[in-house]
Amino acid sequence: MKKEAKSKGGVKMVGNLPIKKYRSGSIDLAIWENKRKVRDGEEISFKTVSLRRSWKDREQDIWRDEKINLRKADISRALVLLQKAQEELLLTDENKEEEEEE
Repeated sequence: MKKEAKSKGGVKMVGNLPIKKYRSGSIDLAIWENKRKVRDGEEISFKTVSLRRSWKDREQDIWRDEKINLRKADISRALVLLQKAQEELLLTDENKEEEEEE
């Protein structure tokens, strides 16, 4: 049974529970189904993704997190940028290791 839908910025959060969740270490991802009324009053359905990283603040002994919400078109752009960041970090680390070996 779905919960009563809540509205956030004109977007109705369907059931207010993710339709799918994934987790790897301190990173988790949720896929959400949303509904929005368009100009003619018709309600359309679309999905969004939230990506969250959690960590423990040892000084204050509390859990913290940061989250980013993405739409379908944002995912491919985010993947390209993350791939570029990974390449840069790996190449930079490899160059440092080669310099240290000389």
